[in-house]
Amino acid sequence: MPSQEETMEYGIKKELEALNIAYYAKTAPINEETQRALEQAPSKSGGSGKNYPDLKLLLSTPSARKLPVMIEVKGLKGRLAKFGKDHSPDLSTNAIKNYALNGALHYANAILDYSYSYNEAIAIGINGYEEAGKLYKQYALYYLNTKHLAVPQRIGEFSDLGILADLGRLEQALDNLTLSEAERNKAIEDLESQTEAQLNKLNQFLHDDILNLNPNARVALLVGMIMAATGVADKIRPLKLEDLHGEQDKDTHDGHEFLKKIKAFLNAKHLPQEKVEIILDELKQAFIHSKLWFLNSYTSANTAESPLKKIYGRFLEGVYPLVKKLTSADIAGRLFNSITKWLEVPDNEKNDVVLTPRMVVDLMVELAQVNKDSYVWDYATGSGAFLVSSMNKMLKDCEEKITNPTDREKKKAQIRAYQLLGIEKRADIYLLGVLNMLLLGDGSANLLHKDSLVDFEEGQPVKYEQGDRKNEPFRANVFLLNPPYSAKGKGFIFVERALERMKSGRAVVIIQENAGSGNGDIYTKKILEHSTLVASIKMPLDLFVGKSSVQTAIYVFDVGTPHDPNKNVKFIDFSNDGYTRAARKKARASTNLRDTDHAKERYAELVALVLGNKRETNFYKDCYIEDTINTEGKDWTYAQHQKIDTTPKLGDFSGSVAEFLAYEVSLVLKGTEGKPLTHA
Repeated sequence: MPSQEETMEYGIKKELEALNIAYYAKTAPINEETQRALEQAPSKSGGSGKNYPDLKLLLSTPSARKLPVMIEVKGLKGRLAKFGKDHSPDLSTNAIKNYALNGALHYANAILDYSYSYNEAIAIGINGYEEAGKLYKQYALYYLNTKHLAVPQRIGEFSDLGILADLGRLEQALDNLTLSEAERNKAIEDLESQTEAQLNKLNQFLHDDILNLNPNARVALLVGMIMAATGVADKIRPLKLEDLHGEQDKDTHDGHEFLKKIKAFLNAKHLPQEKVEIILDELKQAFIHSKLWFLNSYTSANTAESPLKKIYGRFLEGVYPLVKKLTSADIAGRLFNSITKWLEVPDNEKNDVVLTPRMVVDLMVELAQVNKDSYVWDYATGSGAFLVSSMNKMLKDCEEKITNPTDREKKKAQIRAYQLLGIEKRADIYLLGVLNMLLLGDGSANLLHKDSLVDFEEGQPVKYEQGDRKNEPFRANVFLLNPPYSAKGKGFIFVERALERMKSGRAVVIIQENAGSGNGDIYTKKILEHSTLVASIKMPLDLFVGKSSVQTAIYVFDVGTPHDPNKNVKFIDFSNDGYTRAARKKARASTNLRDTDHAKERYAELVALVLGNKRETNFYKDCYIEDTINTEGKDWTYAQHQKIDTTPKLGDFSGSVAEFLAYEVSLVLKGTEGKPLTHA
């Protein structure tokens, strides 16, 4: 059967003309930016080369959104679309080349990945075939948005392109699309795995080709490049590769081009000037002092391409398209595990630079009962995961409880500006935390680059250091922490220092478990003088598999009330949390972490147990103890309160007799009764 592709393409052009919709044919560009994106993206075959969609549109919606539309046409039966086992469109090379929708999705992704202005696009696959003398047409319309992690979403069932002329209805249809939790988690896992692979490639390139770049400076380099490449919609244009000219003047070289764009990005986020200067000072090491802007033996003098430009090209090609799609999903948390492999960390601090798993972060935020009125702080912020999770929960609480739109937005702005505070000593990791909060809506105003144990006067409150509340106390009522385990008291020094500065509230800490059984130095005893231990939760031994091998526990405190030795504490053995973990270096995230035993339900039951709420399941009926502790701070672990009954019972005796009689009978049946046993 001959292909109907040419006939179909001609018919689609006529349909668009009848709808009064302007279109652009294969080689005609929509504009310079989209054309550049299609040229830079990998071709349909996976290699270099330009991309040529059959037809392209640029729609302007009633709310002034600009929607690029990529259309691919096929002309054989069965060539509309190909889907994988999970029912999502197959984006393998073969499917992209041979199926209409899959090819259109490839082009739409090219626009999202390699343009600067477009964060959403529509992909349309159209197929036509002749059968029994009749021409059949098929349409598949899908939507991609980086806010939805660029997951292809079906717009609806259509038998023509009429909806493209009804832009109000189209816009409403797009805005009604949502991702399920399962779709979102799968997309994050896929992007996380791809990002880690691309980061490893970039790191290998930096190691092999850029020999003089300090490993810790690579983190600053990556953070700065993400800021420069992101820009700010309608305010700051992202840094393009062609903006780097390889000039060698001390005030105009490529490093300064980066810093100018980064500074503009930070200013557009309305950060206090003090914080802008702190961040720029840290980034100068990577962009100025590293001399990566200098034309030297690493690059060809003919191209006038500095090592910095060469790195940026690799970053824009491999890493940034994935980062762009992850900006709604705790980006620094996703990057943290990969990037920390680059850092030079002393052996005694190896367990300190470890990312708290996402489900544990969210669990601790739930146990802390974070809401829109919480003031949350973290004394060893790392990538900012606790603050990000808290911010998300606080903003969600605003949506649910504040009905007036003006009041709701005002409260959200206050949360971001005033209700989160983090302190991080390591400069490289501090930069990751700032990036994380900036990309997720800017709760970074009160991320402080300081040492929690050294830079604050004992007995004095921690204060805002920037903005209109500068020098006012931060009135924390929620404390969340995964401390450095190499610090005094296995890290409990951080807890004691923070809790003594709080008047009231809730503290939730994940720490080495034996810190609560006598290894917490004087700090556990001092904590009980002003705070009450509410719960002790024994966590899975393999929680940090592949990163750290310490047994941890979560300790929950009510702050501001000395511990009453007559008050019961909740002890829970959560060592089976329903997840099976592995540490395969090349495996996907979903392979290394699998829900094999009702993990979601187990986490919900744990929260209900600690908060005293109704439980829907009963997994931990034999793993839950209520008992008192003394005020010495040395009996906080589950094992210390586990009561094992060693008194013999009648059932035990009966069972032993039964086993003995069964053994005797077996000897009789074998004819070996009374004979000595021999070994072969």
